[in-house]
Amino acid sequence: MGIDKNEWGFRVGHLPHGERNKISDVPGVTVGHCTLADGDIQTGVTALLPHPGDVFHDKVLAACHVINGFGKTTGLVQIDELGTLETPILFTNTLSVGTVETALVKYMLERNPDICETTGSVNPVVCECNDCGLNDIRGLHVTEQHVFAALADCKADFAEGAVGAGRGMRCHGLKGGIGSASRQIEILGRTYTLGVLVQSNHGCLEELTVCNRRLGEEIIAKRNARPAPEPNDRGSIMMVTATDLPVSDRQLRRIIKRCSVGLARCGSYFGHGSGDVMIGFTTANRMPAGGMHRVVTQQVLTEHTLELAFRAIAEATQEAVLNSLCCADAVTAEDGRVFESIATYL
Repeated sequence: MGIDKNEWGFRVGHLPHGERNKISDVPGVTVGHCTLADGDIQTGVTALLPHPGDVFHDKVLAACHVINGFGKTTGLVQIDELGTLETPILFTNTLSVGTVETALVKYMLERNPDICETTGSVNPVVCECNDCGLNDIRGLHVTEQHVFAALADCKADFAEGAVGAGRGMRCHGLKGGIGSASRQIEILGRTYTLGVLVQSNHGCLEELTVCNRRLGEEIIAKRNARPAPEPNDRGSIMMVTATDLPVSDRQLRRIIKRCSVGLARCGSYFGHGSGDVMIGFTTANRMPAGGMHRVVTQQVLTEHTLELAFRAIAEATQEAVLNSLCCADAVTAEDGRVFESIATYL
């Protein structure tokens, strides 16, 4: 069984976290799931809404960064070019990206009749990790209705672990999934929040590190087993950062690059077969749709004030990965392999 993230006995870093210690501590951000768990079907969809309004007409500034590009994420090219996010962010398994993208387009068209009429097209953002080790991925079991269900489920107090798109995830040889954490920092007398949501499906057991404790090596010893014959960092991880810091898309890219620090602290070295992808957005600066607004005024912090943000995002990413592990229940694959919860060893 997984354990409550607030009771697992480790403290990551020194900065304070928000009320929920989730990405939804950033005001307006919500997350929802649709979980498929039936025999060899172990998969699902997770949805993230950047704010409760019309994201297409009230876009948030955004950025992306790829450490290792072994992935099939959609929408990154336009985020990189224009620096904005105009749809919810959806997560699923690798072979269901097309279905989920179509459903997200339908969701946006229903709410925005001007798309491709009086405005431009829409840029759906869909993230993925490969859950074929636990899920019958070739069965293409995710449907458009599952996408709509995840979007309808979005709320601030959402579940973590083996839920939604995290159902079939494996992380460092154990059961992975959806994990989240937040950090709060004070700049010029005002408190800001940075939150991270991960879909963890990466790493090898031998390298697993929990707050400087070489837990992976301990687990191997307790199992009285040798390390895996190919102890490679395989799989993928999606990392999404939300913040209410008044920053530019360029500054966002600087911040989300530091997610890699938290990932490395957990024992990942970004192996050949790992897709390590980061997306970030700020709710503080918006960009209206269309060409009616020729000049948009935004507030942007100076560069030296980002120091605490770099530290905060490293801590939040590290804890989000560990929370994805500690909140996940064990799952048995159809071939009999058991992917244990990290709670078994804590």
